[in-house]
Amino acid sequence: MSEHSANSSTTAAATGRPRAVKAVIPAAGLATRFLPATKAVPKELLPVVDRPVLQYIVEEATQAGLNDVLLITGRGKTSMVDHFDRRPDLEERLAKKPELLAAVKRTEELAAIYTCRQPEQLGLGHAVGYAESHVGDQPFAVLLGDEFVKQSEPLLPAMLELQARTGGVVLAFFEVDPAETKRYGIASVEPAEAELTDIGEVVKVTGMVEKPQPEDAPSNLAVLGRYVLPGRIFEAIRRTEPGSGGEIQLTDAMELLRTEGVPVHAIVYRGTRYDTGMPLGYLQTVVQIAVERDDLGAEFRKWLAEFVNSDASGGPNT
Repeated sequence: MSEHSANSSTTAAATGRPRAVKAVIPAAGLATRFLPATKAVPKELLPVVDRPVLQYIVEEATQAGLNDVLLITGRGKTSMVDHFDRRPDLEERLAKKPELLAAVKRTEELAAIYTCRQPEQLGLGHAVGYAESHVGDQPFAVLLGDEFVKQSEPLLPAMLELQARTGGVVLAFFEVDPAETKRYGIASVEPAEAELTDIGEVVKVTGMVEKPQPEDAPSNLAVLGRYVLPGRIFEAIRRTEPGSGGEIQLTDAMELLRTEGVPVHAIVYRGTRYDTGMPLGYLQTVVQIAVERDDLGAEFRKWLAEFVNSDASGGPNT
């Protein structure tokens, strides 16, 4: 039995509640910030050195024991599924290149990948609602398709444990500059129950608002793109009216559950978060990961320092 399986059994036995074992990745968006690159290539498949963003996210899920992954896709995004499919022709050509062959086969063996299509993009809540037939009434994790955390600084295991103990909604927060609150879901919080503090930096959520202006924001704690949700979220989504941007917001559905007595907690994450949702963040992610690579880091750091110094001095940018 794996460590995650053992933890799952222990938690279920102690609380009488099941532990989430499935992950949902909403990835149907048009990625207009990256056009024209994303006209034919899904944003989720843009490479971060030699792995696409989506693979980092699936690896984050499987590291936490979530080996059943549902991709919510849209038109023109079938290549996301192809990335995790077998390529016998490619494997045959790589037979004498064991390292490359292992890297290719790893994508096939990461997780059981399932898909469903969101025919039109009407908000994150709308997208998550399409997962109901796959996850049923069990708790599950949602991982947004444009951000991930450093593998050595995991977030999901603590979130899964917290949800199994409380049975409610579990979020992840990170601190943002107050001027940036209009880009995120923002929460008001209070200290969590004492019996939950052994899990990590846990807070109890007392309210949530989607993308408030800085003067209206209740805090600077922003929702990171990771959620662990109870199965009853689907019924709440069906009762949620369009909100910010005219879309069905997951934040609003979670807030509806909270007002009806469902506990909502969050882990405040202090680790490294990579945000590839906008071009600047994507470029920063590529550079950060490249400089940390054993095979690339030293040489890339040297070149990067020379490039920056040359640019600062007005010299040739070569």
